Amino acid sequence: MRDELDKMHEECGVMGIFNGDSVVRNLAMGLYALQHRGQESAGIAVTDGEKVRVSKSMGLVANLANSGKLDNIAENGFAAIGHVRYSSTGSRTLANAQPMLVSCKWGYLAVAQNGNIINAQELRAEMESNGHIFQSTSDSEILLHEISRTKADNLPDAIRIAVKKFKGSFCLLFLTNDSMYVVRDGFGYRPLCFGKKNDSWALASESCAFDLLGVDYVRDIQPGEFLSISKDGVRSEQLIKKDRKAFCIFEFVYFARPDSKIFEQSADKIRRKMGKKLAEESPVDADIVIPCPDSSTTAAIGYSQASGIRFEIGLLRNHYVGRTFIDPSQNVREQKVKLKFNTISGVLKDKKVCLVDDSIVRGTTLKIICKMLREAGAREVHVRIASPPVRFPCSFGMDFPTPGELVANALEPKEVAKLLGVESLGYLSVDGMRECTGSPDDFCGACFDGIYPENGEA
Repeated sequence: MRDELDKMHEECGVMGIFNGDSVVRNLAMGLYALQHRGQESAGIAVTDGEKVRVSKSMGLVANLANSGKLDNIAENGFAAIGHVRYSSTGSRTLANAQPMLVSCKWGYLAVAQNGNIINAQELRAEMESNGHIFQSTSDSEILLHEISRTKADNLPDAIRIAVKKFKGSFCLLFLTNDSMYVVRDGFGYRPLCFGKKNDSWALASESCAFDLLGVDYVRDIQPGEFLSISKDGVRSEQLIKKDRKAFCIFEFVYFARPDSKIFEQSADKIRRKMGKKLAEESPVDADIVIPCPDSSTTAAIGYSQASGIRFEIGLLRNHYVGRTFIDPSQNVREQKVKLKFNTISGVLKDKKVCLVDDSIVRGTTLKIICKMLREAGAREVHVRIASPPVRFPCSFGMDFPTPGELVANALEPKEVAKLLGVESLGYLSVDGMRECTGSPDDFCGACFDGIYPENGEA
């Protein structure tokens, strides 16, 4: 069962540490903090200066940590990169797990990627026609092939040449015997933070990974930046130039942990603003405001603060549900939802309830939740969504349904409300959402407004 049932999913999270003691242990700890970004596989690549070793497993970081595999690669390691994966492209197999490690003319090379290279299949087809052999369906392997076939005299130049051929979103961490290289796409779709602790440098998709390790956040890796890290220090250059930024606004809506700093802003602060703006744009006559846990809690607090309606916990989420106990003779989706969520009838009985959620994708899960609120005694149910209607597809790193599966693409808000069986439904406006970021023009909201940066080209 996918963790969020009806939600969209981010492809993965990456982390790197250069220099310091216990780098494998510390990297594993950081990946625990990024676990929300991917639960299908986890992996770590580490170098001792002579050889790069990698260990990967399907499932959670805990599976990798408890397998004993990390003990085999940890000795004398001074730099490492790690990855947690949720597949938006490529099948769910260990062959697609990252980091990916190869041996090429410049020695060992491992890569961990967050994002989605949208012209990867075009490049793969061309490579296969020229005799290239692939062992996975991941676009990261295509990237490694592209690097290896350049005519560059050295690896940094090969990376510079190769990444300029790719369209889409990518935050890339490369590890060699003695160096680490970092590249972010020119639009900066996905977040990537840079931090420091004593003589160690760290990189992570979100700053929450730094907090666990006592790493000080320094700054974001800039869109299009190329970073080289070695014993000689850190060198930065602007490799890819675009005329605008296009940070994924869905990171603030849903993906990022609220305690993270991404795109140089607090996710918690932005979500509260979105909740407050939603209350301003779409008020409701209700007795209580409840979130659809856990990703909507912060927005619901903001809605409560701005509206003056009391905040309550009316739904509880079970974090320990696996794929078992599903009876195929019953309504499978309803069973999944009821295993994941439960109502608190004492809070809901005879109340006019305002349920705040972060987004609606298909609407099937939310429909069951609203039914559960009714069964628990809610007198009225009003749904408020802390983002605009999701109407358009995304190819920049989200596991996204087809347009025909997006409920807002087919139905108007009143029709969606009828589908959900609720008294009213209100969305945050596109302008209101962008206003909450403080820099409206720096964000990609194509899944809401259909406006793609450079027509979807990176």
